[in-house]
Amino acid sequence: MKTPMELTQLFRDRGLKVTPQRQCIFRILHDDGSHPTAHSVFQSACEEIPTISLRTVYQTLNDLVALGEIQQVDVGTGAARFDPARGTHHHLVCINCGAMRDVHSDLHGLHLPVRQHQGFTISGAEVIFRGLCAKCLQVTSHQTKTAREKE
Repeated sequence: MKTPMELTQLFRDRGLKVTPQRQCIFRILHDDGSHPTAHSVFQSACEEIPTISLRTVYQTLNDLVALGEIQQVDVGTGAARFDPARGTHHHLVCINCGAMRDVHSDLHGLHLPVRQHQGFTISGAEVIFRGLCAKCLQVTSHQTKTAREKE
């Protein structure tokens, strides 16, 4: 993702408003590998600018998506997530807490044979690896161990 200063200039160049609220959102997203939801960006922004509106957050995120600066990702965790990472990559998603991380893997050769396109024109593919993150695995292991000890 571009730096907050670069995003500010990009918005100006495209004739989009640059406000302190938008600049705050740019800073929050910069190098954020957590794939935040709009609501989590909103909560973080409220710490700096208590009067920011959720509408401003959504509009800014949608503008960034339209400009190709971030990706909106839906991995079935309930809310759309926003991914500031650029380039082809895949995702790890925790089935317990919904944590999401980027995976840069040699899956670029992934393709669907033409005979299976079923009339679709394929524009891309995403791979989502699901499992337990280290934190949830530790909690699960502890709970299992405690349950065994009670038996």
